[in-house]
Amino acid sequence: MASGFFALLDDVAALMDDVVIMSKISTKKTAGILGDDLAVNAEKATGFVSSRELPVLWAITKGSALNKIIILPIAFLLSAFLPIAITIALVLGGIYLAYEGAEKIYEYFFHKNHKDETKADIIDEQNLTKEELLLSEKKKIKSAIITDFILSVEIVIIALGTVLEAPILNQILVVTIVCIIATVGVYGIVAILVRMDDFGYKLVKIGNGKSILHHIGNVLIRALPIIIKSLAIIGTIALLLVAGGVFVHHIEFVHHLVKDINLPSFLVEFLVGLIVGIVAVLLLQVFKLLFKGSAQKA
Repeated sequence: MASGFFALLDDVAALMDDVVIMSKISTKKTAGILGDDLAVNAEKATGFVSSRELPVLWAITKGSALNKIIILPIAFLLSAFLPIAITIALVLGGIYLAYEGAEKIYEYFFHKNHKDETKADIIDEQNLTKEELLLSEKKKIKSAIITDFILSVEIVIIALGTVLEAPILNQILVVTIVCIIATVGVYGIVAILVRMDDFGYKLVKIGNGKSILHHIGNVLIRALPIIIKSLAIIGTIALLLVAGGVFVHHIEFVHHLVKDINLPSFLVEFLVGLIVGIVAVLLLQVFKLLFKGSAQKA
């Protein structure tokens, strides 16, 4: 009996070792999307009244957890009974990530006026009533949760794609751990970021214009928009890297096409992701023009 119990403990320890190793690999693979998730949610959680930032972030966090609770069972069922669906979803997700990354670059170069419109929307909100502000807040929360759902699907699929050959129990444990890290880690960092400027203002007030606290507070206040912009840039690069990695490692034609290219692997993956993203953006623009033309004729 005792030997059987210790054998069971040994099996559990071995299982947990495997899970930890696979979780580290999966977390690295999903790091790109986590960076984009962080940038997106930091942006969506700012622009509210200071007292409402954390309640709004908590509402989005609960929505994110619910998203993953919905997605995980479906993903595990597909992995168990239709594993090819995971690979297909992975490639489709890669196309979406490449499109999103390329679209951000396109928007930066060709639609800079969009930023001015966003600022105007924030200014207009200052003149809204309390009821209108709450309604606007609910819309933003809903939009953030929908965006999180798309990113959560990608996180789950990419994490699952790294452990498809493992037993189903290992898959469940690894992907669940990655999802917990994604939710707690991302939204925990966002919570720190959105309160960073308020903490800076408090330090400025305490410092009274003279002490080192005053200077630290000013640094924190000025650093927040820079950090959010930096995260957006890093997130865009990461999206293209993740997408390119999906195509290079899961599409045999692409793998053979780039295997002899004498460049660092990360640069190859970035270029592949960028090319696919540009093609996706161009195709969508053409589709929009055709749809607009047919609508005008009708």
